[in-house]
Amino acid sequence: MAKEHSLEKDLADCLAAIQSLPEADRDLAQWIHKLVLEVAPDLQPKTFYGMPAYYRGSKNIVFFQGGGKFKTRYSTLGFTDGAALDDGEMWPVAFALTAKSEQNEVRIRALVARATQI
Repeated sequence: MAKEHSLEKDLADCLAAIQSLPEADRDLAQWIHKLVLEVAPDLQPKTFYGMPAYYRGSKNIVFFQGGGKFKTRYSTLGFTDGAALDDGEMWPVAFALTAKSEQNEVRIRALVARATQI
């Protein structure tokens, strides 16, 4: 039962982190939350440095960072070394994100699907 409570608490913490973001960041974070869990429902929502993140076991795979955190003009969708995005000797692991769009949704879904193939 303690494990279930922990999963519930982690989800609640993630949702609270999303709700605490400024409106523009919150809108993107809610969208990312929905997309990640649709593509990879096995990932567990948690927080990573106070931001929404999605884990497989104890390994963070993908995270969202609102632009307001570091006063940047964009939010960031990031992937950790637990993500299967390897492409030769160099590949991107963070993406600037300023808006929801169909094109961005397609790309994000593909990235999350690829990242979780480990």
